[in-house]
Amino acid sequence: MGTQSQFPFNQPIVWEPSEEYIQRSRLKRFMDRHQIRTFDELLERSTTDIAWFWEAVFEDLGIEFYEPYTQVVDLSEGIQWPKWCVGAKLNIIHNCLDKWMDTPKQDHIALRWEGEEGTVRQLTYRNLNNEVNRVASALRTSGLGKGDAIGLYMPMVPEIAIALLAIAKIGGIILPLFSGYGSGAIATRLADADAKAIFTCDGQSRRGKPVPMKPVVDEALKEVASIQKVIVYKRIDLDVSMDSDRDIWWNDFIDGQPTEAPTERTDAEDVIMIIYTSGTSGAPKGAVHTHCSFPIKVTQDMAHCFDVQESDTVYWMTDIGWMMGPWEVFGTLILGASMLFYDGAPTYPDVDRVWALVERHGVTTLGVAPTFVRAIMPYGNEPIQRHDLSSLRVIGSTGEAWNPDPWCWFFETVGLSKVPILNYSGGTEISGGIVLSSVLRPIKPCSFSGPPPGMASDVVDDAGNPVRGAVGELVIRKPWIGMTRGFWKDPERYLETYWSRFPEVWIHGDFAAIDEDGQWFILGRSDDTIKVAGKRVGPAEVESVLVSHPAVAEAAAIGVPDEIKGEAVVAFAVLQPDATPDDTLRAELEALVVKEMGKPLAPKTVLFVRDIPKTRNAKVMRRVIRATYLGEPPGDLSALVNPEIVDEIRQAM
Repeated sequence: MGTQSQFPFNQPIVWEPSEEYIQRSRLKRFMDRHQIRTFDELLERSTTDIAWFWEAVFEDLGIEFYEPYTQVVDLSEGIQWPKWCVGAKLNIIHNCLDKWMDTPKQDHIALRWEGEEGTVRQLTYRNLNNEVNRVASALRTSGLGKGDAIGLYMPMVPEIAIALLAIAKIGGIILPLFSGYGSGAIATRLADADAKAIFTCDGQSRRGKPVPMKPVVDEALKEVASIQKVIVYKRIDLDVSMDSDRDIWWNDFIDGQPTEAPTERTDAEDVIMIIYTSGTSGAPKGAVHTHCSFPIKVTQDMAHCFDVQESDTVYWMTDIGWMMGPWEVFGTLILGASMLFYDGAPTYPDVDRVWALVERHGVTTLGVAPTFVRAIMPYGNEPIQRHDLSSLRVIGSTGEAWNPDPWCWFFETVGLSKVPILNYSGGTEISGGIVLSSVLRPIKPCSFSGPPPGMASDVVDDAGNPVRGAVGELVIRKPWIGMTRGFWKDPERYLETYWSRFPEVWIHGDFAAIDEDGQWFILGRSDDTIKVAGKRVGPAEVESVLVSHPAVAEAAAIGVPDEIKGEAVVAFAVLQPDATPDDTLRAELEALVVKEMGKPLAPKTVLFVRDIPKTRNAKVMRRVIRATYLGEPPGDLSALVNPEIVDEIRQAM
């Protein structure tokens, strides 16, 4: 590690904060309030005096406790097991909804929604509060309450936000599940969490076609004995079977329930949510979060880095099963802003659907994945230019590493070189960002401006020493409030995953670099790193070269064993619709990699495929590609949005 990497460096700064962005900034006001002159000074103080910083965050976000804490953080059990807001009583729903009631905020829009078929709904804070109370009362009537895990397996309809908030309101444990999961993935997660109930729907619509969901739950529950209640929302009028002893339609469930309900007075460190993430091997990991962890960290990121304010509308292209779903719900409501949900395919009935949503709903903060951008590039600028996107102030990006060409195209076409693209990288176990960009810092293509306040992030070499101008491991040196409280029922796996390599240092598993200007770059998972003849290279470097060719829409690069070099590069390319997958193009692409990266990194081969295995939050699953190429078991595929592509890779070989 520590080998010079060409991909991130020598990029120009393309965006700098204008006076308008600076003066509007919540973070600037925070710094002024505490007489902090520079971002670097804030970062230093926020990571050396963490109790001061998080207490200042509570004040800045207006977090209200039922009973105060006696200590911000207790590290007596080690950095791996901090206790936050010691002795405090806090149910985060008080800060999402309760405190806004009987104020002018109750009449503001909390949730805008649009379905693929064109239906539009709006809920004010008062409307949302009333519906949450009805569901909370119905859950209690069904015998569900504090400490009970309840699954969410629904598309992005308003009811999924209502259910999520209602579970937290009664002191239950939210269990978000991807709306595209198969029965096996659902059963594994429900059983591991001992879930007592699940919210689902009859089905969802994708590209105008019905996709059943209730039958998937029925199949899953054959393996889960703990489920007592299945609440089914009728989304597309699909004919589904109902077990009269267990299943109930949403409308019948809440019929007659009151619009007022007490909020459970939970401890600040009571569990609010378990989000399962797929590891490279073994069973999914259940990241545990509490009332004062995930909701406060995500809101701080949203406020201090994305600069979301009460007048803003946030639309993040996400599913509730990815952390960005709960991120959007908790963050916007605590800040008194508005969220937009869209239930449907982002390019249906035309490729301009996202831009129509931005224009129609006045979206100010749009969140995308680089994968989406690469997919729409072949359609050119025209679908974007059909719409007035002047409401956009911030574009967020997360899920996967960028390549420079798509980043620049998106910045120039959607942002008109004026709206910043704020990269965001962290994870479910982080409750948000380890590194990100902000409206107060300059931006280079594909870059992050650095850690957010409160995150003691660093890049280190194999010995754990800080490294600059070269590639290393992304680590965190101090605890933060959003840190997972461990893996559900598996503390040893948590310690082994994050804390076993360097003493008291969190190893995140990402491959990163910091350039001479202090700009950060994430280059993919460190276990995806390719080492050719002693030189480490990030897959994103090879992939960026390939997608710079006009025939290539997407690419993935892996390292495979090589007797001479140790490892050799094998690349997979998804071509543009008009490109011909022949030996001539393959030779062109191989020559392009050699020209840009040097002869030792010449690909062993370039294979043409229709798609690349990705999770539903748009991460490229290179470990699946590598295992398939080598004829090894591909491992857990439950998180893949396109598992059929694994067989296509085998055929391509």
